Amino acid sequence: MTKKVIVSVINDLVTDQRVRKVCASLHSMGFDIFLVGRQTKRSPAMDERPYAVKRMHLIFEKGPLFYAEFQFRLFLFLLFRKHVSLLVSNDLDTLLPNFLISRLKQIPLVYDSHEYFTGVPELEHHRVKQWMWKQVEAFIFPKLKDVFTVNDSIAGLFEKQYGIRPTVIRNVPPVWKPDKKPSREKLGLPEDKKILILQGSGINIQRGAEETVEAMQWVEGAILLIVGSGDVLSFLKETVQKLHLEKKVVFIPRQPYDRLMQYTAVADLGLSLDKALSLNYRFSLPNKLFDYLSAGVPVLATPLVEIKKVIEKYDVGDFIPNHHPKEIAAKINEIFLHEDWLILWKKNTRKAAAELNWEKESIILTQVYNKYV
Repeated sequence: MTKKVIVSVINDLVTDQRVRKVCASLHSMGFDIFLVGRQTKRSPAMDERPYAVKRMHLIFEKGPLFYAEFQFRLFLFLLFRKHVSLLVSNDLDTLLPNFLISRLKQIPLVYDSHEYFTGVPELEHHRVKQWMWKQVEAFIFPKLKDVFTVNDSIAGLFEKQYGIRPTVIRNVPPVWKPDKKPSREKLGLPEDKKILILQGSGINIQRGAEETVEAMQWVEGAILLIVGSGDVLSFLKETVQKLHLEKKVVFIPRQPYDRLMQYTAVADLGLSLDKALSLNYRFSLPNKLFDYLSAGVPVLATPLVEIKKVIEKYDVGDFIPNHHPKEIAAKINEIFLHEDWLILWKKNTRKAAAELNWEKESIILTQVYNKYV
């Protein structure tokens, strides 16, 4: 009998590439997958998947009542599911319902921590909320057997706190094989300018986007593509109007993955300029870094610990000296003046992409899940 696995995550599922990849890997192993998330008023339509999907409609969409409602609804959903062989919890905000059902029904539980949840800025600036989530984590984490996380630094933090070192599965993309060769002309982009790209579903406040837009005042012969979604976009658009940068900054709403990669692949330089404002950001290893490399695009980044390791290991880019807009612009202009740098980095992305892909990374994942087959 095929073993049923319920995978739960708090987001709307559409753009969560890590959950998508894990579910695809488990499905290919023969598990019967049921993916559970939520649907907001702004959620895009769900794409077709080869497994069951449920998106819960909640009364509340943010704040403490949202989290409380989601925990309760997820608990009830898991409680009334029959013949479940394995639970997979993604991030701390789904862990408590999964853990309670795991103990109540004696079902194995796997936990995947996509970030250092209690170190996100939203919690570091709200000590009571942070304390509450830390209590949940401290109660459950030492009782877990199989835990994944996204990089060595975060694994080290968990090991120091709880004496358990999670298995590291980096959030690398599958090998990208486009159906058609990316074309600037088809995407409506200029052929005579350098293209910078900043992409992601978390283009949020204080992650470097504000300074990047301001920097475009002094960047020569280039345009900036901002592709995706996030809470800082309205501010960025106001800044573009205020500084008269409409011809230098182009906003593109979030795209299906293959379409996103089409834009990425025609860029000359990918940007990853997060700030070390919290533990979570300091040790982050964002998806976009690997997407850039997969598409053959060199990277300009903040020298955060995990990002620095990747860029220096493969020699695929450079770092900003700080987040002052004029300094960012100076670094971009310097890079574009040295075409030989870009050629070398682009060449080196091939080796990086050949090693940093889901086909190789998922081997570790399947070794852990094989015990549940």
